[in-house]
Amino acid sequence: MIGISKLYCGTVEPSDALRYGRESKRLPSHLLQFSKDKKPVVVWNTTRRCNLRCVHCYAQAKDIEFENELSTEEGKNLMDDLANFGSPVILFSGGEPTLRKDLPELAAYAREKGMRAVISTNGTLINRDLAKRLKDVGLSYVGVSLDGIRETNDRFRGVKGAFDAALKGLHNCQEAGIKVGLRFTINKQNVRDIPAIFDLLEEEKIPRICFYHLVYAGRGSNMINEDLSLEESRQAVDLITRKTKELHEKGFPAEVLTVDNHCDGPYIYLKLLKENPERAAEVFKLLSMNQGNSSGIGIGCISWDGSVHADQFWRHYSFGNVRERPFSEIWNDLSDELMAGLKNRKLLIKAHGDRCARCKWFDVCNGNFRVRAEAVYGDVWADDPACYLTKEEIVYYEA
Repeated sequence: MIGISKLYCGTVEPSDALRYGRESKRLPSHLLQFSKDKKPVVVWNTTRRCNLRCVHCYAQAKDIEFENELSTEEGKNLMDDLANFGSPVILFSGGEPTLRKDLPELAAYAREKGMRAVISTNGTLINRDLAKRLKDVGLSYVGVSLDGIRETNDRFRGVKGAFDAALKGLHNCQEAGIKVGLRFTINKQNVRDIPAIFDLLEEEKIPRICFYHLVYAGRGSNMINEDLSLEESRQAVDLITRKTKELHEKGFPAEVLTVDNHCDGPYIYLKLLKENPERAAEVFKLLSMNQGNSSGIGIGCISWDGSVHADQFWRHYSFGNVRERPFSEIWNDLSDELMAGLKNRKLLIKAHGDRCARCKWFDVCNGNFRVRAEAVYGDVWADDPACYLTKEEIVYYEA
């Protein structure tokens, strides 16, 4: 995650993270990306079932019953292990997690074990009763996925009326007193809706939004041609940065982040280097703390069937299953070549890549997103094709 508001609008200083010793268990949620121990935030895809038909769904979810989902008891055993391991957050996702009737019970158990509990949802099934129950059990945050304003979103979601139903679910959470935010996956078909999404944030007093760069996984593998060009990606980040600043200048300090393309960090730094060199120096410190892509390090994923992945986009590769071994044991097992490689990837990328291998920003980007490299080049350690920095911005080292 790259915090546009944190970096560009100056809402976070390096001292904010240092005050907590940069320990995951002590850091407030908005500072977790700057932790030094990188205890993994875990996405648990609690179900593969979903009531919508999103064209870019990494889980390839469907509105049918799937067998072999972790039971309530297995989920609690999983959370026992995660809590003992020091994972600060469990994110209940899917499919659509609200289709699990035991979601409030699971969220309550996570809170009892000392973890923050959040959900990623399409929002369409959150009525007032469910919102109240989630608030009562101590849910920290509800992230609602919207991929555009009304018609655009409904086309992506494959169901007419999905936008209005999601907004109603979001309102129900707000009325219950739960912090809410939006999740938006950028592509050619919806990039024009970004200004309207910022208007929605302001109108509905939504305090947070994550803009996701497209990752070629699941049904998203069919959308490579719908991804932005490198120049369009730069323009989109410029737009997001400008609109974030406008909101802050209006007195509405929304938290705005971009996700899944870590060249956004150096790009914001270079922008600030021209506009505000003093702030740029602080931003570089924060980017160094962030350390770039964290797949297999500070972010992990567990599928509905218990399979463990480097993140939610790595469903084609599993390190093991929590039904057979605890997550903590699987996560620390470096006998798996991919796990070992993700945790110490620099030499591997230098041996396979070109741009990444000679990029001066490697230590604040960590080689960006390996799934995209594999999807386009068939090589996990190749360059990320979505990096839009120019050769001059990268400042190649001599090979």
